[in-house]
Amino acid sequence: MQSKLRLAVVVLSGLAALAFTVNWLHLKHQVHRLTIATGSRDGEYYAFAKALETVVERRHPDIDITVKESAGAQQNLEWLDQDEAQLAIVQSDTPSRPTANAVAFLFPEVFHLVARPASGIRDIDDLRGQRVAIMPKGSGSYDLFWRLASHYQLGEQDFTPLLMSPQDAYMALRQGKVDALFRVMAMGNPTLSELLRETNSQLVPIDQVESLRLTQPYLEATTIPKGTYDGSRPIPAESLPMASVRAMLICRSSADEAVIQEITRTLFDFRNEMVALYPRSAAMRLPEAGENLGMPLHPGAKAFYDQDRPIFLVEYADSLGLIFSVGVVALSGLWQMRHWLQGKQKNRADSYNQEILILIDRAQQTENMQELQEIRQQLFTILHQVITDLDKDRISAESFQSFTFPWEVAATTVRHREMMLSNARSHI
Repeated sequence: MQSKLRLAVVVLSGLAALAFTVNWLHLKHQVHRLTIATGSRDGEYYAFAKALETVVERRHPDIDITVKESAGAQQNLEWLDQDEAQLAIVQSDTPSRPTANAVAFLFPEVFHLVARPASGIRDIDDLRGQRVAIMPKGSGSYDLFWRLASHYQLGEQDFTPLLMSPQDAYMALRQGKVDALFRVMAMGNPTLSELLRETNSQLVPIDQVESLRLTQPYLEATTIPKGTYDGSRPIPAESLPMASVRAMLICRSSADEAVIQEITRTLFDFRNEMVALYPRSAAMRLPEAGENLGMPLHPGAKAFYDQDRPIFLVEYADSLGLIFSVGVVALSGLWQMRHWLQGKQKNRADSYNQEILILIDRAQQTENMQELQEIRQQLFTILHQVITDLDKDRISAESFQSFTFPWEVAATTVRHREMMLSNARSHI
């Protein structure tokens, strides 16, 4: 009897050990498959998501991300509800819902109101009686336009709103079928740059951001720097005040905590790799303690953000008192040092921008394809140096963001010059 009991115990123990081993191996080799809902294929959300897909899969082979094009924020949220997507990119003004949690603030998206030169539109109020292309319903741009129009006491009866896709809106402006278009997107968009150059259209400033924030606190005041869309003309001719919102990465509230923690870690621990693929990733920032992201923070993201935050320990009370005393004495010195460091970072960034402007001038003047190749190589060498400096805090994230615009203008100038020289040679 005892021998049978002993045998049963041994068998059950072996089965338990086998089950544990099988489960451990399954978890170890399990591939987590996630879909990220973005926006149109030519938009910034899609480009950012492709960069995220590349870096996450490079660093975490057990996480497989599929990038999915969508019609906008509304569809992204519906896909989260239906579990057709586990990640999504939306604007920070997106209303919260039970199925969605915040993961991270990404890059700023800026209001762009583009007006044909013959339209006479110089500010928002000039839209009265005009034909205005607006992005489709369900997009973040659509909702933000009507909130902006409401602030200026503009209703549908005051102008002709025409709902269009970005591509159709650009074409309509070229053909004179609309007088203006409105879209919220990241600065430096190459398609918009081409549109502004070809049509001589103007960017209309928005200078009432602080009053807009009274009803829309998620808005931020920003500036479109002079020459953002063309450094040689330049476009715009002067820096313009503008409103912006932040793009935000969100996920299903039921998403695996460990997976979301690793995705969040990838965003910030491997930011230099993200920046190399999508330069505007440099604008990502860690949320402040207790900062409201507009919807609940996912536990996985929170675990990453909290891991390095200091814990107050009672046993350090005496040391804290000493530190406070020393800190009061050192405060003025640190303040001066901070200003010195910021000035040094800005000077370093300005030197890179000067190099870029010289290369733009060379590219516009040269008749030699070999020299254009050398200019392109120099551009990528500078980009590598700037990314390295950003990673080592030799320049600030703000300076890097300003650098990306002239760099993209330079790259576009080289491509355009190569096409011109190739076409000229083909006609000889």
